[in-house]
Formats: sequence, structure tokens, C-alpha cells
Amino acid sequence: MGIDENKRIDILKSNLKRRAEIYQGIRNFFKEQDFLEVETPVRVPVIAPELYITPITSEDWYLNTSPELHMKRLLAAGYKKLFQICHCFRKGERGRWHNPEFILLEWYRAGAGYLHVIEDTEDLISSLTRQLGLGSRIKYQGKYIDLAKPWPRITVRDAFRNHAGWDPIVVLDSLRFDTDLCEKVIPAFKSDRPTVILDYPAPVASLARLKPGDSQVAERAEVFIGGLEIANAYSELIDPIEQEERFRLEIEHIEREHGRKMTLPDKFLEAMKSMPECGGIALGVDRLVMLLCDADSIDEVMPFTGDTV
Repeated sequence: MGIDENKRIDILKSNLKRRAEIYQGIRNFFKEQDFLEVETPVRVPVIAPELYITPITSEDWYLNTSPELHMKRLLAAGYKKLFQICHCFRKGERGRWHNPEFILLEWYRAGAGYLHVIEDTEDLISSLTRQLGLGSRIKYQGKYIDLAKPWPRITVRDAFRNHAGWDPIVVLDSLRFDTDLCEKVIPAFKSDRPTVILDYPAPVASLARLKPGDSQVAERAEVFIGGLEIANAYSELIDPIEQEERFRLEIEHIEREHGRKMTLPDKFLEAMKSMPECGGIALGVDRLVMLLCDADSIDEVMPFTGDTV
């Protein structure tokens, strides 16, 4: 075994210790905020249809791509503040920042919206850096990042006008949108501060509600730190009729482009009739650990990835 392998093992040991500390810190934060930690099924009969997410099948069921539908069913049952740290699975996602099996932290607040859960995210990461003894200024891949809140915010419209030269709110070209977001917009964000990008075009609303007074945009936001997409937040859509229409359209696209048959999540749609106004967010724990360990690759913060499983 060469020195490089020994060094890699030492780095992984150190990062796994910090990973455990981060898990404990997350639980400490949400306990202080009076959230209930829950567990929902990993193997499920139906998932939310999303064109750009390919699920992994388990016999005639799926390994969950997100706990979102079940957590919202708990909100509909009367729970007010929920969080979960869970394993999720998405086919074909493997690379520097991706693994087919990964960890999501999701939390939901009744009576809140996307800006509330973005503020939660600021508070959570501030709490974690304090618990880890890192302070509000961290070093990631050779650059210092000031995590002091509030984090800078910019709308999708302004970000694309400034850095890509077009307005995706007026006319959305989905392929161009994704390409320019990754190749032009995100690289233009200041490296020394987190960036929150707000108000996505309505056609990519997913499960987010449209913005009151401006139906061209959805109340959806994403958080980027050090070039990493860390979290995706919504003011959650609570209209079951509109949600069913979106799901049916997405199923049509999936069947046409991928030849994959999907069914509606009927139990979720039924529960939506009782769902309160709420905000929710999904945060990539592995990427957060990368950030707080100054790790270049997801392989440095997970003991088994890719071919090592």
C-alpha cells in the first residue's frame, strides 16, 4: 500500500469523525427548534414523477428518491415541524459531487414559506460551524467563505440577465436553462459568500407554488456555497388539482422521452386536501460534509462509493 493510499485513509478517517459530529449537530439544532425527527419508508410503491430524476427499482417498487411525499402526508395529518436525515437513491448519478445512494436532510414547517426555510438554512449552518469550532469564516478549496447571515440573494431573472444574457422567465428553453445555469450563472457567483437564487420559472416549479401576483415564477430557491449546490427550497404547493395536473404532464414527458411508465401518487394527492401552507427544503448532507471538511470529492466523505461498495 503506497503513501497516497495511506494519506487517503487518514483523510477519510478524519472526515468520517467530522461527519458524525455534523449529524449530531444537525439533531441538536432541530431539537432546539422544537422539530420532530421522523423516519419514512425507503422502499415505496410510487414516487413523485420528475423528468430528470431516474429512480432505482426494487422489484415492482422504487427506492425512494426523496422522503418529500411521505413527510407532507405527515404535515397533512397535523404535524407542524418535521425533519429527517435519510438515504435516497437516484440512478446514474455518479461523479465528483454525486453518488447513486446519498443522504438528504429534509425539513418542513407549517405556516411558513421558502424564505423561512432559507433562514433556517442560514441558522443551521451557523450553528454547525459554531458547534465544530470553525467560526463564521471557513476555508474551502483554497478560498475563504464568509457564512455570516443574511446571505446574498438574487432572482433567477436577474442572474440570467446578468450572466447569461437572456431572461428565462419570458421564454423558457429548458435545455439552455440547465446548461447556462451550470456553465455561466453558478460560476459567476462570488466565491467568498453563499448565494441564494430565488424565483424559478413556473415551468420548473416542480412541487412549489406559483408566486402570488406573478404566475410566471415559482417560489423556489436554491443555495450555493463554494460552487456546491447545497439545498433546494419551496413554498409548497397545496392545491391537489394543480399538483395532479403537473404530475400528469410530467408523466407524459417521462413516457415520451424515456419510455418509462409511472403512476400518480394518489395517497399523497388525497392527503394534500388537508395540507397546510408550508415551506420545505432538501439539503444534500454529503455536500455539506464536503464543505465543512474542505473535501474536493464526495469520495472523501463517504466510506463506500461507486465501485468500492
